[in-house]
Amino acid sequence: MFKKLTEYQVEGGKVFFRFEGADEGVRPCLEMISEDIFNVFIDYNGMGHRTRAIEGELGKRLNSGENACQKKLERVSWEESGVVISTNKMTAIVSDGFCVDFYDDKGMPLSLAYRGERKSGNTLSKEAAELLEKEGHAAREGSKGFKVQEIRALDKKDCIYGLGDKMGCLNKRHYAYEMWNTDNPDPQEDNFKSLYKSIPFMLVLKEKGAYGVFFDNHNKTYFDLGKESEDYYVFGADKGNLDYYFIAGKNLKDVLTGYTNLTGRSPMQQLWTLGFHQSRWGYESEEEIRDIAKKMRKYELPCDCIHFDIDYMDHYKVFTWNQETYQDGRKVLSDFKDMGIKAVTIIDPGVKVEKDYQVYEEGIKEGYFARTPEGEVYVNEVWPGDAVYPDFGNPKVRTWWAEKQKFLIDMGVAGVWNDMNEPASFRGPLPDEVVFTDEDQPSTHLEMHNIYGHNMAKATYEGWKEFSGKRPFVITRACYSGSQKYTTGWTGDNHSIWSHIRMAIPQLCNLGLSGLNFIGTDVGGFGSDCTPELFARWIQLGCFSPLFRDHCAKGCKAQEPWQFGEEVLSVSRKYMNLRYELLPYLYDLMRECELTGIPMMRPLVLEFEKDENVKNRNDEFMLGDRLLISPVVEQGAREKLVYLPKGKWYDYWTGEEKKGEQFFIRSAPLDVCPIYVKAGAVIPKYPVRTHVGRDKDDLLILEAYPGEGSYIHYQDNGEDFKYQEGIYNEYMLINHDGMVEIEKNHYGYREYGQILVKTKSKYKF
Repeated sequence: MFKKLTEYQVEGGKVFFRFEGADEGVRPCLEMISEDIFNVFIDYNGMGHRTRAIEGELGKRLNSGENACQKKLERVSWEESGVVISTNKMTAIVSDGFCVDFYDDKGMPLSLAYRGERKSGNTLSKEAAELLEKEGHAAREGSKGFKVQEIRALDKKDCIYGLGDKMGCLNKRHYAYEMWNTDNPDPQEDNFKSLYKSIPFMLVLKEKGAYGVFFDNHNKTYFDLGKESEDYYVFGADKGNLDYYFIAGKNLKDVLTGYTNLTGRSPMQQLWTLGFHQSRWGYESEEEIRDIAKKMRKYELPCDCIHFDIDYMDHYKVFTWNQETYQDGRKVLSDFKDMGIKAVTIIDPGVKVEKDYQVYEEGIKEGYFARTPEGEVYVNEVWPGDAVYPDFGNPKVRTWWAEKQKFLIDMGVAGVWNDMNEPASFRGPLPDEVVFTDEDQPSTHLEMHNIYGHNMAKATYEGWKEFSGKRPFVITRACYSGSQKYTTGWTGDNHSIWSHIRMAIPQLCNLGLSGLNFIGTDVGGFGSDCTPELFARWIQLGCFSPLFRDHCAKGCKAQEPWQFGEEVLSVSRKYMNLRYELLPYLYDLMRECELTGIPMMRPLVLEFEKDENVKNRNDEFMLGDRLLISPVVEQGAREKLVYLPKGKWYDYWTGEEKKGEQFFIRSAPLDVCPIYVKAGAVIPKYPVRTHVGRDKDDLLILEAYPGEGSYIHYQDNGEDFKYQEGIYNEYMLINHDGMVEIEKNHYGYREYGQILVKTKSKYKF
């Protein structure tokens, strides 16, 4: 389509280009978003940007066609290589064919356009494909071009991370994926192309430097990351615009900070949300769920929250309460509160078709549900039977849904768990042509599918913020880039199988690298039956995941911690107690993420990207920059091969000093998850407790390890938004070989009753 470059025009921070062979009126554009971010844009739809991931003033400027950056491009020239566009941090060169090459501030290549042809792939004959299908094998499709497509060169040592919840290993190179939010309850493995979330953002680590690509097209999109060819990667779509943001960085942290500058950052959650959550689809009565709460306290297991799955609703109707089996909802939630336990309730988007059901009748009257092309309300089936789908792309519908949250808040519910919001359906997928709204104009399910969960989360968040006055706790299964501003998440319906505990580490790490910080898996697995050993190992992994929730399905073996015998109960108590000790450390990391976009749970490569041994490390992760976690994820294993990066490290359990840049075998009986602390670290801790209470500020324990280091500790009320008005404390903790100096950077909240420093020796406390 685009041949020889014939002219360019600078308009503020934008450069428009004309090419021979281009359709009339099509002017590709490169725009400076900031000194280290360029947007590459071709307006195939003729409507400009339609970003839903980028919001605030930047999003408004993009969608209105204004210059995104207030600065004017000063360094634009036509050289032999093409049109050269430079900032202080990066350079782009645009040449024939709308090939765009990106360079760092020293002129070294970061990413070059691929100028060859795509490989066709191994396409089977019709006969061979039919033969494969007869035995139940899917015939592999050959490579295809997309209407919207970008092909970029790969260097031999490039590693690729991010892309949300996609299956498989940490490094996504050599894999292919599709961005199409998908509810598939089958046991997911490496060959799954799509899952619940669509986050079309990838980070590329090079031998020198790093960069990110955010393809902001919320239609169904495709990524081939070197599977088709070692020489290039491809991303594309069948509809929409070519609209991607190139983010230059010295390292992966720079790239992630740049991406979250664009799409937003995970905000501070309430402190209790970092505690333990117990859940099950199948707590079918008030008596049963009360018994769960009592046993949490009976077995001395810390717990801050119990989740109510669909059984609490009246015949699965959203914003109702089942008074037949759950009787007095307000009373049970009030009694839980007295025990220090909060409630989170599930809400699905599907609204039951039922005369005189208030939610349904209101939505019908106001025209709030998706429609067929013929103008009829579209009906499919989910849990309550025939159901209709709120049109969350319509701002009026989001306001209405936000107001509905008041029913739960008035009941005493503390948070909402959005499920089935891909959207899922029982009578086949929603047809592509079902009519939805995209803010101010009609759209289709095909175009809105990937942001349906995003818009539902946005509506939910805004309702809870307005009517509760506290930081909203929203969990979602489906989402898109930018959803992290409104919601936490979990990885969906995993299974009680060893491959899924192994997969959890790279999956959660890549979600963190994709901007979604507060994330977790269902501890023990949702589907299938968990074994005692698997549960013990998964509770250890869950202890260090941002969201720590035990959840399983109806019909599967119950998996509360006391269901597996005394040994596993003891292991569970040990790690649940440790989780509560680490709450102030986790809270510090949450604050760091809000400020920088750097996630709490991190792959080792984010902290040690020059180390070749960590670029493909799938079985270890960092919790912040001070704790290295090496979970046991193999059945029967009582030893673990551990790798420590450069530096000195201390075994958390024994205090033994270990030198980095080496592999070694650590003994790991069933009650031991290997943990290593970086030399010079200070770890803020609480005493063991049953739940987060008002005594949280009575005592802070600082565990100081040999070495030098300085860290920021953060403290506020753990509930609302007063910290944004300066009502918080910030401390600088300076460690001089176990002696801790405490300086106040900011004072605006009550002080701790006591701060106790414990020095960790080279061997033991």
